[in-house]
Amino acid sequence: MQHCFCFCVRVNKYLTARKGAMLIDFTGKTVLVTGGSRGIGKACARLFASLNADVIITYNKNIEEAEKTITELAHQGNHGLFQLDQSKPKCVHRFFDKMLEHYPQLDVLINNAGVYIEHKINEVSYEDWQQSWEETISTNLSGVANLCFFASRQMIHQDGGKIINISSRGAFRGEPDHPAYAASKAGLNAMSQSLAVSLAPHNISVHIIAPGFVETDMTTEFLNSEAGEDIKKQSPFNRVATAEEVARIAAVYASSGFEFSSAGIIDINGASYLRS
Repeated sequence: MQHCFCFCVRVNKYLTARKGAMLIDFTGKTVLVTGGSRGIGKACARLFASLNADVIITYNKNIEEAEKTITELAHQGNHGLFQLDQSKPKCVHRFFDKMLEHYPQLDVLINNAGVYIEHKINEVSYEDWQQSWEETISTNLSGVANLCFFASRQMIHQDGGKIINISSRGAFRGEPDHPAYAASKAGLNAMSQSLAVSLAPHNISVHIIAPGFVETDMTTEFLNSEAGEDIKKQSPFNRVATAEEVARIAAVYASSGFEFSSAGIIDINGASYLRS
């Protein structure tokens, strides 16, 4: 089932306050945000829409949340909503064919969608272990690779674009209860840096954002628990990141003038995990 909504109303908003400040404006740009119905993806969709971009969001199963999100963006631009199971290569191919029928230009791809499946090695069965790895890698790594493939082909045709991949602190510190997730994000980092080298001659930059724990509508209840308090204490700020903080970094990376940060990985974890 595929849904597409198109609107043509603009609202001019800028990330600027004073004369001489940097303007971030995506008028005339099309931005694709996978997993854009909630959490970091929703924050990205809202921010880019407020900066005059035409925003396309994908969802996998939660159509109610997706339709609610796209409706919230409706008055701000020409936006689209598509169902996508990115773990299936044929679905990714069909999605791009359909999307490009409605949006013949793609300027920014934000790969946000992913899965986070618990599979403790000393507790799960071998069958569950295999299933967790297969689903995680096919969604978080192979699926993202396929999205990058089709997006980059379109961007090469346009002579430029931006790809922003949402990684994780877990790629560096490990995830004992979610090892496939950590592995998928470590692989995502390596793949992104490889693509950054391959695509730079085509004026396409690839950027990686690695958040720590992020407060969203799905994590609020947990963060208010005793275990959540321990998570907050991992940072000297005594809190976790907000989805809006991640979205602001994505907007900066996607704007003109930041191409030379291609292949870089930026941490958003409140100094909860340090690396050099």
